[in-house]
Amino acid sequence: MKLKKSQRSNLIFLVVIALLIIPQTRQPIQVLLNKGFALFGPSVIDSKDRIVLDTYNWQLEDIEGHTFDYASTQNKVVLINFWATWCPPCIAEMPSLEKLQNDYKDKVVFLFVSNEDEDKIFRFMSKNKYSFKVHKAKSEYPKVFDVSSIPRTFLIDKKGNIVIDKTGASNWNSEKVRTIIDQLLIE
Repeated sequence: MKLKKSQRSNLIFLVVIALLIIPQTRQPIQVLLNKGFALFGPSVIDSKDRIVLDTYNWQLEDIEGHTFDYASTQNKVVLINFWATWCPPCIAEMPSLEKLQNDYKDKVVFLFVSNEDEDKIFRFMSKNKYSFKVHKAKSEYPKVFDVSSIPRTFLIDKKGNIVIDKTGASNWNSEKVRTIIDQLLIE
């Protein structure tokens, strides 16, 4: 039996809908779509529109239980990524963040922040062979971050100016981001 063009289109549409409804196939499809959206680097905020951190009073803890005082990041370039293991856009941008962190880990402070259970984070990190350190907030983060959706990533210069504020997946290993970080490290 030969299908008409409209019938083929309807069948494809139904298959796609079914795949998005089934939990086991929904997340991989969403991650794949978000990887497509994350082909481009994030936008830089114009210098006149940049917000300056009003406080460095923030305590974090890594999944091994070590405390991190955010005040130690003053006068350093910092990249903060708020994320979760269940978040398709977060998963989509993780490979680019891992590459960037591997290349700049001795020059830039990377803070990956998640409020999930340590076991869940550990399994996710092990499964994907990620090497970055994940933190949980021990105290309320500075209001300037105002994280209402994830992933949310901030690139902050040595003076505390937010240079990039990106919600959603992005290519953090792009030439554009590397050029910005290189400039910030020189300043």
